[in-house]
Amino acid sequence: MSKRFVALGDSFTEGVGDDDPSRPNGLRGWADRVAEQLALREPELRYANLAIRGRLLGAVLAEQLEPALAMDPDLVTIYAGGNDLIRPRVDIDALADAYDGAVARLAETGATIVLFTGVDGVEDPVFRKMRGRTAIYNEHIRLIAARHGTRLVDMWAMRQLRDRRLWSADRLHLNASGHNEVAVAVLNALGEPHELRPAELGPRPVKAPKDRRAEDLRWTREHALPWIGRRLRGESSGDAIRPKRPEMTPVNP
Repeated sequence: MSKRFVALGDSFTEGVGDDDPSRPNGLRGWADRVAEQLALREPELRYANLAIRGRLLGAVLAEQLEPALAMDPDLVTIYAGGNDLIRPRVDIDALADAYDGAVARLAETGATIVLFTGVDGVEDPVFRKMRGRTAIYNEHIRLIAARHGTRLVDMWAMRQLRDRRLWSADRLHLNASGHNEVAVAVLNALGEPHELRPAELGPRPVKAPKDRRAEDLRWTREHALPWIGRRLRGESSGDAIRPKRPEMTPVNP
């Protein structure tokens, strides 16, 4: 049973899209949910979450790997690279090499490690264009997981994550239900019993073409254009953000 859990990554692991004003950074997320469930069986569990939104893979490794290793964790989750994949240019092989080196160092500690593949965006007209990049990235992740004996949460195979009802309005981040789905998958990958239940969404609502176009225009105006603006200005959504749990602390102090 794990007693020292640290989560590394970007907005996905920080919990963006799962708003909770009572928590640090105003977010809950799948990692918090996993820690809460683990703590039900291990009250002495300590948990740190170093993830910061907007971080590229290089920044995640440069800023978070050494602090994580210094915490002497026995459970580590790491997901990074998604922000790299949506950039105009990306060297996926170089990303994988850096990722592999980081996972190797984590594996040397003897900790249980959980990796993630990227989600299949086939049903979204914008993110469908990234499908090839994500598939190549995922193959690298699968190889890294096999090489170092890590657990793997294959989000590409989680067909329910194609349903936009599990995503926030920005289409980039999971909502509370989506984060719950990932928490279930992580706990299952660890073989840990838990009390979480998958979402029961039922049939998808049928939308008229004009309604879909209106939603796409609103998304472009409210989310896509501001994101492009930040890229042009060299800004990141995480520039002023600190890790929400920078130290190993009890889950329920």
